[in-house]
Amino acid sequence: MMTHTAEFTLAAGDREHIVIKPSVLYVGTPVALITSINPDGTTNISPMSSAWALFDRMVLGLTSTSKGRENAMRERQLVLNFPSPDLWPKIEALAPTTGRNPVPPHKEKIGYRFEADKFDVSGFTPQASDLVRPPRIAECPIQLEAEVVATHAPGEWPAERQEAFWIIETRVIRVHAHRDIVIPGTNHIDTGRWSPLLYVFRHYFGIGPDLGRTFKAEA
Repeated sequence: MMTHTAEFTLAAGDREHIVIKPSVLYVGTPVALITSINPDGTTNISPMSSAWALFDRMVLGLTSTSKGRENAMRERQLVLNFPSPDLWPKIEALAPTTGRNPVPPHKEKIGYRFEADKFDVSGFTPQASDLVRPPRIAECPIQLEAEVVATHAPGEWPAERQEAFWIIETRVIRVHAHRDIVIPGTNHIDTGRWSPLLYVFRHYFGIGPDLGRTFKAEA
């Protein structure tokens, strides 16, 4: 009888792994656009791809020098706007911009520039929120109004890194979805009609065909 060890050895021989040191670990996460309120009352838009969900919580990772991070921690409110794949050029138009003035030196070095009006730069349309101050982005099919409930800095961050980050836990208090991606008469997203924009090792992708569902799927 073949042992488990032998089976694993055969599998390893079929797919040989090598050790690599990638500069980023974005194996495939959805792009989100965070809208937040600047101190002067204007709106900042922060493209990001470090977010995960559990129950009614969305946990975000934002760099320490991010204007969106600063706004979220000060105002304790934000909106997470999830774009569809066709919107990627608008996201990329935002990518080299920052709401910080002056631009942090390490960001300026790699091509960031200050932009006060992120809606003008991207061509996105502001849409009033119901329960929080920051506006939603009308073009994004899914929008989550959220409140910040906890924040903390990373542990054991290497001193040689140019900037650290903050982990921000938010509670989603209202969900908006384009009508055409909702199954009529339900609270369920139609996964045959909704496709998030994914960020995979700094490239943009949509999703492929439906491969199946987990036993916990509701629709």
